[in-house]
Amino acid sequence: MDNNVNVLDEINKGATMGMDAIKFVYDKVGDQTFKKVLDGEYRKYQAISDRIAVEYDNYSIKEPHSTNAMNKAMTWYGIQMKTMTDQSNEKISELLVQGTNMGIIEGVRLQNQNRENNLAQNVKQILDDFVAMQEDSVETLKKYL
Repeated sequence: MDNNVNVLDEINKGATMGMDAIKFVYDKVGDQTFKKVLDGEYRKYQAISDRIAVEYDNYSIKEPHSTNAMNKAMTWYGIQMKTMTDQSNEKISELLVQGTNMGIIEGVRLQNQNRENNLAQNVKQILDDFVAMQEDSVETLKKYL
């Protein structure tokens, strides 16, 4: 498989997982300021996913991979269980930081694995922007811990 397609697929999975997680916690948030923060974070993930959709057409006639049903269900279930007794900003922020850190790890792994490969510049830029966006998200969410 073309490395560009693989990297775009992996980034899109991470972006859709981030959007799913935000959707799953959104109704549990009572603080309107925190909801606005989550709206902003959601839009950042959506923007990355939109960029991937445009770039993907250069490499494949298929759609970019997104979160599969099993991962989506496991994320939903995990969030439901972990917020059953605690729906505070602190708890929700903690869960989102943990998930975002997993996305950072995967993004950096992709960067390291593809240093020597000839990724297209646009794909490399999306990957770098994805990692930077998630690092920024962690800093934003830390304020609610």
